[in-house]
Amino acid sequence: MNGICSLGNDVVFDQLVALLNSIDEVLGAQTPVCIYPFDDRTERIAAEIAKRPNVTLYGDRQSIERWDRFMQNAAPERLNKEKFRLYGAHRRFCAFDGPFDRFIYMDADTLAMSPLDHVFQKLDDHDWVVYDFQFKNASKIYNLDAPKLYDIFSQERIQTEVFCSGFFGAKRGLFDEPLREQLLNHLKSGDYQCLYRGAGEQPLLNYMVMRSGISSYNFANQLPTEQRTGCSATSRHFEEENHILYDKGNRLTYIHYIGVQPSTIEKVCQGENLDFPYRDLFLYYRYLHEPEQRPVFKEPPTSTKTSSSPNLAQRLMRKLTSFRS
Repeated sequence: MNGICSLGNDVVFDQLVALLNSIDEVLGAQTPVCIYPFDDRTERIAAEIAKRPNVTLYGDRQSIERWDRFMQNAAPERLNKEKFRLYGAHRRFCAFDGPFDRFIYMDADTLAMSPLDHVFQKLDDHDWVVYDFQFKNASKIYNLDAPKLYDIFSQERIQTEVFCSGFFGAKRGLFDEPLREQLLNHLKSGDYQCLYRGAGEQPLLNYMVMRSGISSYNFANQLPTEQRTGCSATSRHFEEENHILYDKGNRLTYIHYIGVQPSTIEKVCQGENLDFPYRDLFLYYRYLHEPEQRPVFKEPPTSTKTSSSPNLAQRLMRKLTSFRS
């Protein structure tokens, strides 16, 4: 069975509702969805999920604890849950144990913009499918100054295979116990020094895919140039038609609200007139099933720091802190 996965807690409640509503509208209300808990703050999202027969909140504690241990062993000094607020982002890895034979993972701060059949179809020939342009900045994935890095991966692979962990298609069972142990042994033998130190689970997931030799496909560097679309809300040139975004006439697969803090989203949903990219589109999906509760703004919005165009490093760090309280 195919399905959609995400990761969340009550901090990203509004984003998660918007994502689920976009799945209803664009993919179909019967689409199976599984939400992985970022932490134990799940009371609000659990109540919302209970209203949706197609959505489940993942509750396999053995699986969650297994990936907690894996992350602690893979990156012990920077993912101690008492010290680092990013602890929990790795629980998207539970999708490799989850209910779907093949799945597409979408961060809570994304919206579906197209049916995802083309992504699932690529999983017929590949084990890993992405659609993003992270490969243009591998310095936020790997320590490019680590000499051993180029013994592990060629320059070409680093420049073409790196991906953002906010959207990917994969298969259940892809990282079984023998493979996990093999990866941990490589990391403990010095590979860990090759990972970028400041970006949570994302460098590790890139390493896992690339070190394992998994067959991967990225629409962003495989499609003809004229057919490619962006995916980040930091790109301001997308055109909206009937609540769908287009990039020079091509329909986006998804939109990722990188750089928009959950606190900003929450304030807007409570009626504070703050600006962020594609705000009206987000509010449409957030209140798709309860339009009477959508806030109405009669004045131009107040700009926020996230509404400007930050540099890439800032955008990535804001994205990675999207689950902070």
